[in-house]
Parts: sequence; structure tokens; C-alpha cells
Amino acid sequence: MTQQEISIPSARVSEDATTGGRLTAIRRWRPTPKQVEWACFAALLANTLIVITGGAVRLTNSGLGCPTWPECTGGSLVPVNTLGYHSIIEFTNRMLTYAVTAAVGAAILAAMFQRPRRPILVKLSWMLFFGVVLQAVVGGITVLTKLAPEWVAAHMCLSMGMIAVSYVLWQRSREGDGPVELLTRRELIWLGRVLVIATAAVIAAGTLVTGTDPHAGASDASKRLPFKALDITQAHADLVFIVVGLTVALWFAFKATDARPESVRAVRDMFLVLVLQAAIGYTQYFTGLPAWMVLLHMTGACLTWIAALRVLMSLRVRH
Repeated sequence: MTQQEISIPSARVSEDATTGGRLTAIRRWRPTPKQVEWACFAALLANTLIVITGGAVRLTNSGLGCPTWPECTGGSLVPVNTLGYHSIIEFTNRMLTYAVTAAVGAAILAAMFQRPRRPILVKLSWMLFFGVVLQAVVGGITVLTKLAPEWVAAHMCLSMGMIAVSYVLWQRSREGDGPVELLTRRELIWLGRVLVIATAAVIAAGTLVTGTDPHAGASDASKRLPFKALDITQAHADLVFIVVGLTVALWFAFKATDARPESVRAVRDMFLVLVLQAAIGYTQYFTGLPAWMVLLHMTGACLTWIAALRVLMSLRVRH
């Protein structure tokens, strides 16, 4: 038997031992509460950023840069030279799905390996995983229907749902699992819930405005929604006025009832975001909807949604 024949099994044993050691180290990993918190925050950040990058794809008319799904084009998973730069933009956004998956995966692992394990964090993190899968399917249907505005709207609403679950996951990672303690009167709790519902309605109406405006996402996209731009924009604005009114009402109610400072700051920040979002919205409308300002408005929509969720979550606590 030669020296080479003897060394091969030895190398395999060494490699198996190394692999086994790594698996053992992974099984023994116990993330700290702060590490779990950061993993959950990464999931929130990733799910928010992909909404903004998705908006950039639409506003650069790159929505059909990769004209099919799951391939980029027939017979190729990646862009080819004949498709031009739009395919690179669209393909890059598709690849960001893997970044979201990685962030969600990190949250799942952190929740699974934390001791003692917190079932709510495991449940919410796995909800995000299945949401990523559903989001990919809806995104594929959106491409296959040539950016049909109904599917674009569904894609956006699902993204906002992902942000909501991500935010609740992050918030729960920073608090205990004791019973919920309400920090204000039940009437104000319900007012906070109505604020979140109204904000969701504003975002849903915004997707209809998006389906009507000239930024279809591609030159050969499907027909736009059969609304008059002025009418659907006014309906969207009317809902914004309701959200602003609810926010102001909550602020006065909090001040009158000596609510805790965290709740007052949350509703104050919500109002500031609304003012900024309204300024961007009116400016983009009167300047002919420039793409870069529409992207700012989409970013503001994400921040408004998170701000509304923050207001509601500030009204209760778990120890």
C-alpha cells in the first residue's frame, strides 16, 4: 500500500471531523437577546428596502427588463446582452430577494436557537419566510401578466404586510412574554387601531393611484386601471386627511390623559412623517410626477406605515 493510499482515508477522517465540529458548534450556538433583536431588525430593514428598490425598477421602466419568470429570458436565468440595461436593473432587484431571504433566515435561526425559546418569535419569523415565498410567486405572476396593475397592487400590499410582520417581530424581540399591559384607556387603544386601519387604506388607495399614473413600469406594460387620475388621487388625499385627523386627535388625547412619553413621541413622529409625505405627494402631483419624487413618496409610504404601527405598539407593553 502506497503512502498516497494511506493518506486519503486520513484526509477524509480529518474533513469529517472538521464538518462534525462545525455542526456541533452550530447546535450549541445560543444567541444573546441583543443578537436576536438585531437579527429581527435586519429582517425589517431588508423587507423595507426591497419595496424601495422595487419602486426604482418600476420608475426606470425596467419592470419587464426580464420578460419572463423564473428565468430572466427564455433559456437563460441571467440577463443577456440583447435585453439592455433594463434587464440588469430588474435582475438585480430579483437577486435582492436572496438578501431578504438571508435576513429572514437569520431571524429564524436566532429565534430557533435562543434559550429559552420564545414561540412567538419562531412563529413570526417563519411567517416571514412563507411571506417571502408568496412574494416571489406574486412577483412572478406580475411579470407574466406584463405588470398588470392589479397584480402590482397586490405585490405592494403584500410587501406592506411583510413590513408589518417584521416590525411586530422586532418589537416582540425587545420585550418579554408576560401578559399584555395596556398603558392607556381602551377608547384610545381603539383609536390607535383605527389609525393603523386608516393608514392601510391610504396605502391601498395609493396602489390604485400607482395603477393609474403614467409610470407603468415598462413601455409595453398592461393597460392602466380605468380610473380618472384626478378622482382616484382625490380619494387618496381624502383618506390622508382622515389619517392626519386621527393622528392629531390621538396627540391631544395623549396630552390630556398624561400618556407616557413614548406614546406621545410616537404620535408626534407620525404627524411629522405625514406632513413630509403630504408635501412630497402634492409636489409630485403639481410637477407632473417626476420619477425620483414618486420614489421618495414610496419611501415615505413605508415610513408612514411603520410610524402607524409604532403608535399602536406604544400603547401596550409586555414584561
